[in-house]
Amino acid sequence: MNPTTVLPGSATAGLDEDTLKSFVAGELDRVRDRSFGLTTEVLDESELLAQHSRLMSPLVWDLAHVGNYEEQWLLRAAAGRDALRPELDAIYDAFEHPRAERPTLPLLRTAEAGSYIGQVRRRVLDALAALRLDPRQPLLAGGLVFGMVVQHEHQHDETMLATHQLRRGSPALPSGDQRPAPQALVTAAEVLVPEGPFVMGCSDDPWAYDNERPAHQVDLPAFWIDTVPVSNADYLRFVEDGGYEQPRWWTEAGWEWRNRSGKRTPAFWLHDDGGWLRRRFGRVEPLPADEPVQHVCWHEAQAYARWAGRRLPTEAEWEKAASWDPATATKRRFPWGEAAPGPEHANLGQVRYRPTVRGSFPAGASAYGVLQLLGDVWEWTSTEFTGYPGFRSFPYREYSEVFFGDGYRVLRGGSWATDPAVCRTTFRNWDLPIRRQIFAGFRTARDA
Repeated sequence: MNPTTVLPGSATAGLDEDTLKSFVAGELDRVRDRSFGLTTEVLDESELLAQHSRLMSPLVWDLAHVGNYEEQWLLRAAAGRDALRPELDAIYDAFEHPRAERPTLPLLRTAEAGSYIGQVRRRVLDALAALRLDPRQPLLAGGLVFGMVVQHEHQHDETMLATHQLRRGSPALPSGDQRPAPQALVTAAEVLVPEGPFVMGCSDDPWAYDNERPAHQVDLPAFWIDTVPVSNADYLRFVEDGGYEQPRWWTEAGWEWRNRSGKRTPAFWLHDDGGWLRRRFGRVEPLPADEPVQHVCWHEAQAYARWAGRRLPTEAEWEKAASWDPATATKRRFPWGEAAPGPEHANLGQVRYRPTVRGSFPAGASAYGVLQLLGDVWEWTSTEFTGYPGFRSFPYREYSEVFFGDGYRVLRGGSWATDPAVCRTTFRNWDLPIRRQIFAGFRTARDA
C-alpha cells in the first residue's frame, strides 16, 4: 500500500466547497481500500470471524464497526437521514461490549458486513453531493465530521494490523517494501531544547480532535531529548544486563506487572542458539539491531529509561521538540513544517510494515534537529492522559474524555502503521501502561 499526498487538515478550512467535497470523497475511498486490504482481500471467513487474541476484536467486527460509525455520524448526524440498520448500533458499540466478549455477539458475516458498509458508503456519497458544508455548523465546518470518520477508520486499520501481528498461522500480509529510507549521520545522541514558552495543542485545524484543543501556552525549563528513538540494540543491553531482574529500575506497579506477566523481553522477541530473533506478521527473522524497539509497554520503557540514567519525556516536552520553531516563534503542523508528509519525511502509511533504522529521514527533522518524531513507532511519554485547560468535549465524550484519569499514558508521533491523515505534532494517542500489542517504542530525556 502506497501513501498518497494527504492535505493537511488545517488547509481544509480555506477550500471552496466543491474542492473540499472532492477531497473528502477521495479520502473515504482511500481508507476503505485499506480496510479491505487488511480483511476480505487477505483472509477467509473463518479467520475474519476468529478472535486471534482476547485483547482484540474479530477483524469482521472492526470492518462492520467502521461502517456503523460512518452511518451514525455521516448519514444520521450530518445529513439527517433515517437509520439504515439501527439494530446494529448496540452490537458495534465499542463501549457496550469489551473486546473479549465480541465473538459471542451476533456479528454480521463477512459478505453481509461488506454489503452493509458498501450500502452505507453509497448513501454517504449521495448525501455528500447534496450537503452544504456550512461553516456555521460545528460538525460540518471544514468537513470536521468527515475528517473524524476518515481518521476513525484509519485508526481501526492500525488496530487491525495489531491483530494481524497477534495472529498465528501463515503470513497474510506482505513482508514489506524494502526500499531504503533516506539516512542521516546521527552526530549527537541527544539534542538540547532551551527553556521558554511554546504553544501546545491547536485551535485552527478543523480535523483535530477535541483532546488536541485548545491551543495554550506552556513554559518549560530546558531539557535534553534523544535525537532518535531507543533501538533494539540499546534495549537488548538492558535485557542482557539483567534489567528485568532488578526491581530498582521499575516502579512498584511496573514490578508487579513484570512478576504477574512473566515477561522478560519485548513482545515477539525470541532467542535461540543463533541469537535474537523476532516474529513479525507470521515470519521469524533476525532482530534488526538498528531499528527502533517496538512492542514495549510503558512500564518497560520507564524501567529502561531509569536504567539508562534518564527518564521518559513529558508530553509537553515531546510536542515542543517536535513542533516549535524557536527562530520564528511559530508552531509547525509537522516537525519539518507545513508541507504534507512525503516519502522523504517519515515512515508512515503502512509502506514498509516495520520501523526504519535510526537516523532515517533527515528531511523530517524538527527545528531542533530531532529525528523520526513522526512514524516508525509510537512513543510513550511520562504524562497521564487528561484534557488541556479549557477542554470541551466535542462531538461526543466517548472519544477521549471517558479515559481521563484512569491511568492511561500518552503516546505521541504515530508509527509505520499510522496513516498520514492521522499524524500531526498535536495528535494524542493513549493506552494503558501494560499494553504491548501496539506499535510502540520510546525515546528518553533528561533535565538540562
